[in-house]
Amino acid sequence: MRGVTFLYLLYLGAPIVLLVVGSFGESWTNSLLPSGLTLRWYEEVFADPSFRRAFETSLLVAGAACALGALIGLPLAYAINASARRGVAAAARIATLLPIAAPELVLAFGLILAFSSDVAPWLGSTWLLIAAHVVLTLPYLTGTLLTDMRHLGLEQQELAAASLGAGFLQRARDVVLPALRHSLMTGLVTVAAISIGEFQVSNLIAGFLNRTYPVVLLQAFYGATGFACAATVVLLALALLAAAGGAATGRLARVS
Repeated sequence: MRGVTFLYLLYLGAPIVLLVVGSFGESWTNSLLPSGLTLRWYEEVFADPSFRRAFETSLLVAGAACALGALIGLPLAYAINASARRGVAAAARIATLLPIAAPELVLAFGLILAFSSDVAPWLGSTWLLIAAHVVLTLPYLTGTLLTDMRHLGLEQQELAAASLGAGFLQRARDVVLPALRHSLMTGLVTVAAISIGEFQVSNLIAGFLNRTYPVVLLQAFYGATGFACAATVVLLALALLAAAGGAATGRLARVS
C-alpha cells in the first residue's frame, strides 16, 4: 500500500517539480534537467503585456464569478434544499449537477451559436466570459452549500426561529447567513480556483483582448521552454493560493 501511495505521489509531483526546475533553467534541450540558473524567464513573463493583461482578466473574471455566484448560488441552494424537503430531491440534485455532467465543449458551442448572431453579438465580450464561468462554477458552490445545510440541520434551526416569531427575512439574516458563512467562503474559494484555471470554454469564446491566463499560456509552449515553465508556475502559484485559502477557511469553520 505504501509503495502504491509513493508511486502515485511521484507520478503526481514529478511533473510539477520539473516545471519549477525548468522555470529557473537557462536552457533545456534533449536532457532530463535544464542547465544553468536564471530568473530571466520570470522577468520576461511579468514584462510581457499579453500575459499581464491575461492575468488581470483572469482575476477580473474570477472575482466577478465569485460575486455573481454568491448572489445566485445562495438563494438557489436554499430553494433546492427547500424543494428537496418536498420530495423532489432527485430532480434538485440533477439540476445542480447538470453543468458538471455536460461537457464544457457543449456549453462553449451553445454560447457561440447563441451569441454570435446580429440579435445578440456578444461573443468575445468579457460579460459573456464571466457568465460562462458562473455557469461552470455554480454547481460546486451550490453543492458545498447544500451539504452544509443538511449537515448543520438548517431546517430545524429555521423551525426553531419561526416558532419564536421570526419571519423569513429575519431568519435569513440571523440564522441562514451566519450558519452558512464559512461554507459560502469555502465554496467561493473553489469557484475562484476553478475559474482561474478554466481553459476550454474560455479558449473558444474569449475575445483577443480579454483572453484569460490559461488561454495565453498555451502560446508560451510554442516558444522557449523556460518561459513556458515560468508562465505555468505562475498559474500553479495562483491555484495553490486558492487551495490554501480554502483550507484556511475550512479550518476556521471547524474551530468555530
